[in-house]
Amino acid sequence: MARRQVPSARPTFLGSDRRLARAAQPIVRFLHIEAAGGILLVLATVAALVWANSPWQAGYESLWASVVRLELGPYLFEEDLGHVVNDLLMAVFFFVVGMEIKRELVVGELKDRRSVAVPAMAALGGMIVPAAIYLAFNAGGEGAGGWGIPMATDIAFALGVVALLGSRVPASVKVLLLTLAIVDDIGAIAVIAVFYSDGLAPRFLLATVVIAGAILVIHRLHIVYPPVIAVAGLALWVAVYESGVHATIAGVVMGLLTPARPLQTSLEAEELVDVLENRPELRADDVRATATLIRSSVSACDRLIDALHPWTSYVIVPVFALANAGIVLSADSLSNPSNVLVGVAVALVVGKLVGVVGFTWLAVRLGFGGLPPGTNWRHVAGVGAV
Repeated sequence: MARRQVPSARPTFLGSDRRLARAAQPIVRFLHIEAAGGILLVLATVAALVWANSPWQAGYESLWASVVRLELGPYLFEEDLGHVVNDLLMAVFFFVVGMEIKRELVVGELKDRRSVAVPAMAALGGMIVPAAIYLAFNAGGEGAGGWGIPMATDIAFALGVVALLGSRVPASVKVLLLTLAIVDDIGAIAVIAVFYSDGLAPRFLLATVVIAGAILVIHRLHIVYPPVIAVAGLALWVAVYESGVHATIAGVVMGLLTPARPLQTSLEAEELVDVLENRPELRADDVRATATLIRSSVSACDRLIDALHPWTSYVIVPVFALANAGIVLSADSLSNPSNVLVGVAVALVVGKLVGVVGFTWLAVRLGFGGLPPGTNWRHVAGVGAV
């Protein structure tokens, strides 16, 4: 069927020949590069290190120590800016990561549940071996209680490194890293909650379960109004934050609850467009209804990932790096390192690699599953190294 020709539309602002548009076009082209997020992450990390070790070090520390205070009725939120970045902004990042995992579990690489076993075992090795190595350096000493420090994988930095490599990293390897890092982080947070927490707040834990159940009902009722989802997500974050569990878990939960299947297939949407195209007259109501149905052919996961991914890659993760990578380096600490420093360094550099590769091999050997298609042992070693 021949389609009617649509008259050429006027170019958008960025597509025009205006001076300001020409100046912005290189920036837009950069942001479309797959490695752009990783490049910004590296730049932010270098900036933090330079700033924290410069004559303006006090300014770096005072910036992230700035108090953010929000009072809403009887509820008072008061934290320094560094915690706002780590707990609130990174919850948005983990929301996107959670949705990507959900999509892979429902329609992607992890649809076969046996595929989850291998990265889960790899994550287990990435926690146990680093903790054991740390204890080998610090058992019986003052720093023995810090064995949980090297267990967690910094997923933001790991994904930034992978992003720098761009298309040279197969999609299956990125899924492996995502799954491993999520399981690793959840495990590390569980360890912190059990062994390092001053105490959990049962009523807020109960509130977390209730709100999560309400969000599930909202999705089952196909309520897609963005303000409703945003308010529900914020309520979940407050409940998790006040419960004593690391607040970024709220993002993971919210992501895993988001539907990964569309309400209708893309074929149904295309057939509807064909029907409307042959009508002699179209009303505004018809067009609006059609637009809604076409949007329904894209899952909530896909829509939200597309909307939030630029914000997490180009804003949230670089800000996270700027807030956390400002480590003060001194000649004394480098020339005469403590057992804690050596234990953490060896556990992260050697322990993660050995744990991830070793437990992955064990999982495959025991028949729990195989390596994802397109992935080899060199890729597994690379995942363990980052």
